[in-house]
Amino acid sequence: MSKGTLSQDLYAKLLNEEDARACKAIDEDACKEVPGNFLWLVLSQFLTKLGDALGNPKVVLPAVMEAVSAPLYLLGFLVPIRESGSMMPQLLIAGFVRRLPIRKHVWVVGSLLQALCMMLIALVAWQLEGAAAGWSIIGLLVLFSLSRGLCSVAAKDVLGKTIPKTQRGRVNGWSASVAGLVTLLAGAWFVLANGEGDMSGASFGVLLSLAGLLWILAALTYAQIREFPGETDGGVNGITEAFKRLDILRTDSAFRLFVITRSLFLCSALSAPYYVVLAQRAQDNSPALLGLFIIASGAAGLISGPFWGRFADLSSRSVMTLAALMSSLAGIIVWAIATWFPQWLDIFWLIPLCYFALSIAHQGVRVGRKTFVVDMAEGNRRTDYVAVSNTVIGIVLLIMGFTGALSVAVPISTIILILCLMGLAGVLLSLRLPDV
Repeated sequence: MSKGTLSQDLYAKLLNEEDARACKAIDEDACKEVPGNFLWLVLSQFLTKLGDALGNPKVVLPAVMEAVSAPLYLLGFLVPIRESGSMMPQLLIAGFVRRLPIRKHVWVVGSLLQALCMMLIALVAWQLEGAAAGWSIIGLLVLFSLSRGLCSVAAKDVLGKTIPKTQRGRVNGWSASVAGLVTLLAGAWFVLANGEGDMSGASFGVLLSLAGLLWILAALTYAQIREFPGETDGGVNGITEAFKRLDILRTDSAFRLFVITRSLFLCSALSAPYYVVLAQRAQDNSPALLGLFIIASGAAGLISGPFWGRFADLSSRSVMTLAALMSSLAGIIVWAIATWFPQWLDIFWLIPLCYFALSIAHQGVRVGRKTFVVDMAEGNRRTDYVAVSNTVIGIVLLIMGFTGALSVAVPISTIILILCLMGLAGVLLSLRLPDV
């Protein structure tokens, strides 16, 4: 069987549609390459999603910081840097990227840079300790996130040029499903094969090196995509356009309320690293404990995504409200355990179980707010909403990274409680949002 025939057969099986070859919104030349491109995109996204799981800023990197005795006040910057660091470059470079007739090379460069950063973080875990290790990881994570922004901008355009309109969601769906399954298997391996001893910096170095290798493989895979030259006009500086439209925060009260609410809902993402460190300190950096957190993260995505998606189609506001409430209650439970029943922290599975609930809630917050902002408006107004809200949230994320500095004055559990109270405030505000 030839390579072309094999890719066409796999493509047909994955889509399971009679009109799988019907091309919508792409040209005739690109249509002929869809089966192969579909598989290269699924494979490259699978590799990067698996790499993300092995270098997760909510699970693995907090554990690394704890293993190398990095200052606790740096912990609060892991998620904000990862998220805002990849968001802001998209606004800055989108105009430049869209002037390029072939854009897959931007993604390849971004993936290779992410691989380099992850391997350098692995080297830090092997060689450094204390503040030097912590600040080095933070600096490399900044570069990693900026590189991620390159991939994000290019990926949207390459996907739009190479895959028909009715098939794009399944590229992400198949890659996420397979990556989620492999992530669960990886977590199970930690639990079953490495239940004894503790995770040293060297152990994390091996894990992060493997993550870096996955990004290299992803770059090599993505380079195989057959992309044809596309339009090169219409590129604008996204951040300039976003700041031009910031006035809608003053004039549009519903949108202003949404941005404030979304900022408060960041608690679901920002509190996650503190769960990991709290459990680690009680369980002495157990590899099996890390495995449970990895399993919890992967399982939450697989289980909750379809549910939240269907729920959001009925009422995205209700999804945001319910998921944020669930996130806050999970954190309050963790705070109560650490404060009044600290002996319960010795129960091996308890905090990972709370983290599982938090991860399900975070999925709901993400699905709900993405659906809500899309449903709020149409056309250019929707574009304005997305650009402005992403700009504002990127800035808010960096500011909220300083919550880690509270660790010099209060316990980790109290930081979790403070973030949860912010989430509850967001829940109350969300009740005033229109049900779009």
